[in-house]
Amino acid sequence: MILKIGTRKSPLAMWQAYKAQELLENNGYQTEIVPISSEGDLKLSQPIYELGITGVFTKTLDIALINQQVDVAVHSLKDVPTQLAKGLHLTACLERGDHRDILVYKSEDIFQKDRRTIATGSLRRRAFWWNQFPNDEVVDLRGNVQLRLQKLLDNAWDAAIFAYAGLNRSEILQELESKGLKYQFLENMISAPSQGIVGIVAREDLDLSHISHKSTEEAAKVERAFLRKLQGGCTAPIGGFAAVTADGMVNFKGSVLSLDGKNKIEVLDKGALTDPQQFGTAMANACIAQGADEMIREIKIALDQ
Repeated sequence: MILKIGTRKSPLAMWQAYKAQELLENNGYQTEIVPISSEGDLKLSQPIYELGITGVFTKTLDIALINQQVDVAVHSLKDVPTQLAKGLHLTACLERGDHRDILVYKSEDIFQKDRRTIATGSLRRRAFWWNQFPNDEVVDLRGNVQLRLQKLLDNAWDAAIFAYAGLNRSEILQELESKGLKYQFLENMISAPSQGIVGIVAREDLDLSHISHKSTEEAAKVERAFLRKLQGGCTAPIGGFAAVTADGMVNFKGSVLSLDGKNKIEVLDKGALTDPQQFGTAMANACIAQGADEMIREIKIALDQ
């Protein structure tokens, strides 16, 4: 049997598919890559949050899986809804890359300015940025990493925010200097749940858990349970990161912000990780105890208007 690997067509998605293919073939599977266009790739003029609550980048591949056009689908796990379509499951995770966000900027003058223009298509990144720099203008930025970088160069913006893993895996980091660009990590910005993780989704009759990177998988379970309980999907400004060690300990930090970044709820905890989903749910409940459910309700009302 040849496993058909479904993937989006962007360069980063293809990189992820090739990494999954390498892992599968190293474990004795024969594979074939099947590129498929997603709704999120086709509608580049709309902000992500206007394209639907969850699954905008995964829906087309879910349909291909259910219709048995492909056997597995490879995704950036942060794009995968916490509630999968009936009959599908997250069967494996590749070892996590760097989870952090970075600021890609044109000039060191950016740090002396009273007001900057920052580009991002993420409500989470926008809210975190405004939480620290409320006077800055934040403009929408969509497309694959190559297109977003070109838009930064073509516009009179000061900087744009990217996931480090996306630029690194696309081999763009090495090109920044030649384009007159610099970058720095945004240490105060909590990454999206599952950022930096490549996930493999399959029909429930295919189990690839034996090839999964275990500490990455455990971290993903914590972060996805945190997000699921908060019911934020990919539209609310929610950050969550679990660092899981080989001896079963976890350090977690999570946050929920208002759309304008003025209000922020944050939780920090560490301990033995006996039940990842229970731990993630408990962290979400700690946010809810601080008023996160009301904040998220207001966000959903604002986005539906």
